[in-house]
Amino acid sequence: MEQAGFTGVQIGPPVDTFSESGGEKNARLFEVYGYAFLAHKPE
Repeated sequence: MEQAGFTGVQIGPPVDTFSESGGEKNARLFEVYGYAFLAHKPE
């Protein structure tokens, strides 16, 4: 993100976004999580 010009990049904690979904077993096997991002793009 920083290479794309964003500043103040913050990455949130991992979130289990696959809970109770059809792909939950594979997500757990490969340790897949979702992350929230916050960043600013200067004008």
